Amino acid sequence: MAMSFFNPVWLENHVRAALDEDLGRAGDITTLATIPAGRQATAVMAVRKPGVVCGVPVAEAAFKLLDSSLKFERLVEDGAHVDGKRTPVARVSGDARAILTAERVALNYMCHMSGIATLTAKYVALVAHTNARICCIRKTTPGLRALEKYAVRCGGAMNGRFGLDDAFFIKDNHIAICGGIKQALRAAKAAAGHLVKVEIEVDSLDQLREVLEEGADFCLLDNMNTDQMREAVRIAAGRVKLEASGGINLDSVKAVAETGVDLVSAGALTHSAPILDVGLDIESA
Repeated sequence: MAMSFFNPVWLENHVRAALDEDLGRAGDITTLATIPAGRQATAVMAVRKPGVVCGVPVAEAAFKLLDSSLKFERLVEDGAHVDGKRTPVARVSGDARAILTAERVALNYMCHMSGIATLTAKYVALVAHTNARICCIRKTTPGLRALEKYAVRCGGAMNGRFGLDDAFFIKDNHIAICGGIKQALRAAKAAAGHLVKVEIEVDSLDQLREVLEEGADFCLLDNMNTDQMREAVRIAAGRVKLEASGGINLDSVKAVAETGVDLVSAGALTHSAPILDVGLDIESA
């Protein structure tokens, strides 16, 4: 999925910038001093804890940008669930200096992206018995949004907006400045093209009723409790898709999904996922 998900030019530029950040002005002075030129090696990237693998093609890009002659073998594909008993996910062989120099950048991507995919999969599993879909939002690390949203997809969830230009999403501050729900919806729908969706945020059932009178594609229920969500589902009766959001975590997501909402969005997928432990071990040199 990776190469079809990313613009390959963007991905190469992104990984190149990460390598440039690590190499600094003089390059990997430790490796240059300790490893003879021309020394060959083979290393294995292995996952050390159970989880969902993500970022293998990004790690490959890091190694290949250092030395295009390196041989990189993918042993598992992104989205694979592994038991974490030092599960090999990739093997790289060739110039030892290039392998060691790219190691940390490759691992940083894989640890972070696999951590997001792993956490996402836990959310998805908890709501699998419902019709609700888990989705991410824009609470991402600056510069890493596409990678983090790709990791969410590998974990089995959906992506919310990639940016401010994806769809109309009217939040409480838009409503406050615009003068009300109906005014904001009318302005957005007048400006929207026929392929662009309009979503609006509400924090009360009365506001939801206003939305239903005016019409929208999606309505986000902000920080409502589960009783309010169930009533919102009853009131909406399928006339608008409902998205629950606001502080949702692994302890609460099951109950939220069981209210009957269509979507459950969680910023924690991208802003609070711990890394998955992935290491690089020298197999031969």
